[in-house]
Amino acid sequence: MAHPDTSTAPVPSQPGPATHAIIETFRRYVVPNYRRFNVCLVRGEGSRIWDADGRCYLDLFPGWGCNLLGHCPAPVVEAVQQQIAKLIHVPNTWYIEPQGEWARLLSDRSFGGQAFFCNSGTEANEAAIKLVRLRTEGKRHKIITFQGGFHGRTMGSVSATAQPRYHEGLGPMLAGFQFAPHGDLAAVERLIDDQTGGIMIEPILGEGGVVPAPEGFLQGLRKLADDHDLLLVFDEVQCGCGRTGKWFGYQHFGVTPDVITLAKSLCAGISGGAMLTTPELAPHLRPGMHAATFGGNPVAAAAGVAAIQMIEEQNLLANVERVADLFRERLHAVKQQCDVIQDIRILGTMIGIELSIDGADVVQACLDRNLLVNCTQGKVIRLLPAMTLTPAEVEEGCDILAEAILDVAGRQ
Repeated sequence: MAHPDTSTAPVPSQPGPATHAIIETFRRYVVPNYRRFNVCLVRGEGSRIWDADGRCYLDLFPGWGCNLLGHCPAPVVEAVQQQIAKLIHVPNTWYIEPQGEWARLLSDRSFGGQAFFCNSGTEANEAAIKLVRLRTEGKRHKIITFQGGFHGRTMGSVSATAQPRYHEGLGPMLAGFQFAPHGDLAAVERLIDDQTGGIMIEPILGEGGVVPAPEGFLQGLRKLADDHDLLLVFDEVQCGCGRTGKWFGYQHFGVTPDVITLAKSLCAGISGGAMLTTPELAPHLRPGMHAATFGGNPVAAAAGVAAIQMIEEQNLLANVERVADLFRERLHAVKQQCDVIQDIRILGTMIGIELSIDGADVVQACLDRNLLVNCTQGKVIRLLPAMTLTPAEVEEGCDILAEAILDVAGRQ
């Protein structure tokens, strides 16, 4: 099949005929639970992606953070192709070599723990919630989470998410979750009682606006957990797997959790999730208490192994630091000429640009200029670019983003 051309003409107000036909199929047959742009994406390579009408976009939010290695990274594609020709799926009642190797690679790069594999971040967090409760046979079922955090869409993890807008129409929520202000150790300590079993937090808020934990806060949570015999769970679904320039977000803070949860970029775009915990805690998730039919399947495992190998063989953790420095330099220069930028938060390839204007308008202005970005919390432009991003792509993206922000600011 011939590839579409690389036209970078602005996105028209109305989709082309190919896209229009696909949108009509969705309108008739797909549940409308997502707000979708009028664009149908058909092919990706690195940080570029093409639509059904032949337009090319620079993607600084590839795969909602899942495509940390860019679209269709060659080593992962090759590993998946080879694996899928040999064995696609077997249940977890059997041993398969790729899953064991994947667990070893993750263990060696974290705190030496053991892995439970699943398919998504919300499933990984469900496993962590169960582990907290199973450790005391349900006697200490309460878990403290934090305002601005986000832990997933299933009933357990959405109950753990301290953002009321995600609870609307779904009540009653699962009992046992208590919410504390982000960064407030005293509030956490006040919530702890003899039924508290754990503390769950994103070390860097993702959907909450790319907000790292305040200095000393995670260390304080570690001490509270130790003093009160609680499990400290770090949700690293967004910040894990090398995105921050270290393998895991917790490694920036000098604090080791008892449990970490992973997904999104774990398999470089293939569906996969994991919960890692210590060998001492792992047996509490005993047979019959939790499972995932497709979790750790041969294809996901092959992708997960290949992703780790690609990051190391291509020295991509170091490239994350270079990319972060370039974004920091360019975006702070933009801030000097644009007073609607209130704050810039960068940790590796997690980037949050807080505005005083509507971020959704900026996202649309970027799309009109063939740049894909995201808005979260109403006014934070969120970028989760690939580790493989080049300096030229950073420059291009920042040029377009600056133009879009200034354009929207000038109209408001």
